[in-house]
Amino acid sequence: MSDLVKNILRFVLFVFIQVYVLDVMPHLHQLITPYIYFLFILWLPFYMKRGWVLLLGFLLGLTVDYFSMTPGLHAAACTLVAYLRPFVINVFASKDTSEFNYREPSPKAFGVSGYALYALILTFVHNFYLLFLEWLSFGSFINFLMKVIIATAISMLMILIAELIFPRQLKYRTNTA
Repeated sequence: MSDLVKNILRFVLFVFIQVYVLDVMPHLHQLITPYIYFLFILWLPFYMKRGWVLLLGFLLGLTVDYFSMTPGLHAAACTLVAYLRPFVINVFASKDTSEFNYREPSPKAFGVSGYALYALILTFVHNFYLLFLEWLSFGSFINFLMKVIIATAISMLMILIAELIFPRQLKYRTNTA
């Protein structure tokens, strides 16, 4: 399956799960807000140009905004994650090109702890910015901080479960020079 088809299917699957499963299920508590749709941005291939990653992040957020009736909150948070993604990848990527030759971020490409930190940083940024924009309209600061911490923890749990349930067949890049 080509990368284009695979990424289109991922886009549709993550939006579907977020909109029709996670947003519809009754919340256990007002602080628990699970988000997993931005995992699409985290799983984009390394070779994708920054402009395309930004555009895809914006479209992903805009799509979720359309279905959840939020005016640009998800689009702003996904665009920020897409913007910061290359910087975070550079921190965790091996500097030796002979060791770093995977096509997309994964526990095999970064190591389990490196991938967990990569996902944790971008998950925290996404949840912090999204909930900060939501908090500006109403709410207390303590409630905001608790919601960010709990949403990040729940999202990280779901990301790790997704990595275990759906292991990706990773291919090596053929031209590492």
